[in-house]
Amino acid sequence: MASLAAKIGIISIGDMGVGLAKLLVANGFAVATNSKGRSADTVERAKSAKVELLTSDEALAHECSVILSVVPPRDAVATAQRIVDAITGPAAVQRPEADPLYFADLNAVAPSSVKKIAALFDGSRASASVRFVDGCILGGPPSLKAEADPAINFSTAAGAASNSNDGGNNVAATWNRPSIPASGPYKLADIPGFGSKLASTLNMRHISSDVGAASGLKMCFASFSKGFTSLAIQSFTTAHRLGVLGDLQGELQAVLGPHYKLASKGVIGMAPKAYRWVGEMEEIARTLSEEGGFAPDSFVGAAKVYRTVADDTVLGKEKIGKRKRGTTVEDVAAAMVEGMQTKRKKDD
Repeated sequence: MASLAAKIGIISIGDMGVGLAKLLVANGFAVATNSKGRSADTVERAKSAKVELLTSDEALAHECSVILSVVPPRDAVATAQRIVDAITGPAAVQRPEADPLYFADLNAVAPSSVKKIAALFDGSRASASVRFVDGCILGGPPSLKAEADPAINFSTAAGAASNSNDGGNNVAATWNRPSIPASGPYKLADIPGFGSKLASTLNMRHISSDVGAASGLKMCFASFSKGFTSLAIQSFTTAHRLGVLGDLQGELQAVLGPHYKLASKGVIGMAPKAYRWVGEMEEIARTLSEEGGFAPDSFVGAAKVYRTVADDTVLGKEKIGKRKRGTTVEDVAAAMVEGMQTKRKKDD
């Protein structure tokens, strides 16, 4: 399996997963996923990205050299457990210790959460045949530069800041890529034969030997980006109810132009992802409390904002690439007011 055509497993093929798949395929890697039980949309998305469809986690763990876990925070532990079970269960095909599987958790979870995930591998019979990597994704999904949105936002800023780390290839010249910091005792770049190319293609850099460092960085980064968006949702919605949204927008554009641009971009883009961000805000709250010593209240509140978006408004039904509502700041605010009023009437 140690070749430039190494097979990389991705769980799952959502917006970020399909972006990573396209990037890897374009740079000579085979990509596979377990499509069993997945929706027709997910299967079609995988096929469009030239991702091989396997039908079990056992096949994924056996055929792939690396598995990238890219799932909502709430699913991170269960996803890791699936791979542990696939390696140690009765249907598993034993991997030789000389050819270990690298499992990179790239999910938005707290350091304490990723340490629990790492312990699933360390504390099982999988420990001899798996190398765990703590990673995170800072920025939006990879995209060809001709296809990328030129608007300035936290995601493109993160990617642009790190795209110079291209390992001597031309990936940075043709792709907008997020930054993928990684930590722990193992590095994808050290995999014989193809590791250096893989890490370079993914724009991955190793920042620490400690599991938890990369996930902690993600939590601190997302507290700015998605935390800022949660504040903007509340501000724009409240201004709409007061009848002063237009005035607020004008004042922000005149006095805090860059802030308004970031806020409007974030608010418009968040709707299809709000359900994922509930768990991420809870993981940030845990990080700031456990690692920083702060009360978790701010990001517990941010989680409630995104839960309101996802569960109580029409915005929660939005799909990437199929947007109907919330494509302007004004409509996001209007949809929030509509949903919150409806919920209040039901509760009363």
